Amino acid sequence: MELTELALLAVVAVAAGAVNGAVGSGSLITLPALLSLGFAPASALVTNTIGILFSAVGGSLRYRKDLAKEGPSLRPLMLMSALGAAVGATMLLVSPPGALQVVVPFLIVAAILLVVLQPVIVRAVGRRRERRAAAGDTLARQDRGPYGSRGLQASMFGASIYGGYFTAAQGILYMGILGSFTGKPLAEVNGVKNFLSVIVNLVAALFYTVAFFTGDADVVWVASAAIGVGSLVGGYLGADVAKRLPSVVLRGIIVLVALFALVRELL
Repeated sequence: MELTELALLAVVAVAAGAVNGAVGSGSLITLPALLSLGFAPASALVTNTIGILFSAVGGSLRYRKDLAKEGPSLRPLMLMSALGAAVGATMLLVSPPGALQVVVPFLIVAAILLVVLQPVIVRAVGRRRERRAAAGDTLARQDRGPYGSRGLQASMFGASIYGGYFTAAQGILYMGILGSFTGKPLAEVNGVKNFLSVIVNLVAALFYTVAFFTGDADVVWVASAAIGVGSLVGGYLGADVAKRLPSVVLRGIIVLVALFALVRELL
């Protein structure tokens, strides 16, 4: 690749990283950029996944103090995310490129609904917990923390399969799932979203790296490096902005970005 192409890719990756750090779907910026530079779709996908990993790293660094407080409560989600990513990355390597992309628009619509309806869902879940507690349900009285729900863990496993396969817009799915199941403001779960994205993208990147050395994946490492540098900076800056926004504003931004992602997928 030419030096000017790498520089342009790094600049584009800063914007993509900022979107990822704040809400997710930054890959909808870097993937078209790679395709416009002449990358084959499969090569663009694996090259982007390895590079865009660093946007989640940058976003997690901004939330490092908040994440440290969560501690062991995140371990089940970390495991589910890693397992889901492994399944998704394997699917990409062994299945036709368009196999899962058929359902991408439906996943984005589901994420939009989760984000928009989060206050309603949170109230419904809270009432259900109160009824179970009043009935003496031992599981309801057991303090498993906000991330201990088996429904949350199962949902993150499914979303991580998608993330390991396609990457783009995974953050929107994670935000919708985490916000709805935990009842926490979106600005608070954004740090967890970024951290879990690190795990998902890292697992997928490891799979693609092994596949590269076995001749089953075409990774353009200089392009991944350019995306990595730009997205690391952008991820930190985007997370910093998201942390300062009220939930209603962040919810609106997420919906707008998700609608843009949906239009891109449908066209």
